[in-house]
Amino acid sequence: MRRLRSVLLGIVAVLALATVGFLVWAHIEMLGERDVALEVWENDAVSVTSTDGTIVLSPDVPNGSGLVFIPGAKVDPYAYMYKLSGIVESGKTVVITKPTLNLAFFDTRSFDELVAGVDGVDNWLIGGHSLGGVKACMLAETDERITGLALFGSYCANDLSDSGLAVVSIAASEDGLSTQTKIMDAAHELPADTDFAVIDGANHASFGDYGRQPGDGTATASDEDVRDEITGLVATLVAAGA
Repeated sequence: MRRLRSVLLGIVAVLALATVGFLVWAHIEMLGERDVALEVWENDAVSVTSTDGTIVLSPDVPNGSGLVFIPGAKVDPYAYMYKLSGIVESGKTVVITKPTLNLAFFDTRSFDELVAGVDGVDNWLIGGHSLGGVKACMLAETDERITGLALFGSYCANDLSDSGLAVVSIAASEDGLSTQTKIMDAAHELPADTDFAVIDGANHASFGDYGRQPGDGTATASDEDVRDEITGLVATLVAAGA
């Protein structure tokens, strides 16, 4: 009996250590470059509202369209503010989620919960970076207000080929993680008219501002150029989904 008790205590101890280890790992974020995010806070054309669950970027003159954006695994949500700010300047509201444990798959909120309290948007897009894009695919058909999907260095694991959604899949030529080959291998999950685009000189981390990511390629494109490319491609997606 004592031996059995010792074995059970040992199992409990191992599980406890594994749980603590996972929680510590999940809370180690790839931090955003806060000086870059600060540029958005100081941008007169963008209003920033940060809550416990989201960062809402609102334009001065909203046009009725918006984007819910889900960060990549363990990436600081604030790291995406600058790259998405051009979308806001063009009149679209952007909601950046703050996923549970910094991992999109642990965020059980519905789309309606993610946009709760955001007014003036009738046409929603959903998108995300890397693992956040995979989660966006899962939410893409859950609400009739969602008309389009934007994937940033990502791809779907579920079948959206007959969804009727307008989709843009944005790859980066120097991406060492979500390579163009991986993206095209999963292309069958998307509608036939999906717009597949490549930002030349960008890498996986170029979709945000959080420094170099292990396994990634070397970026040569400027942050400004990547921001402009993203803004233009999402504008095309809004037009297609309208």
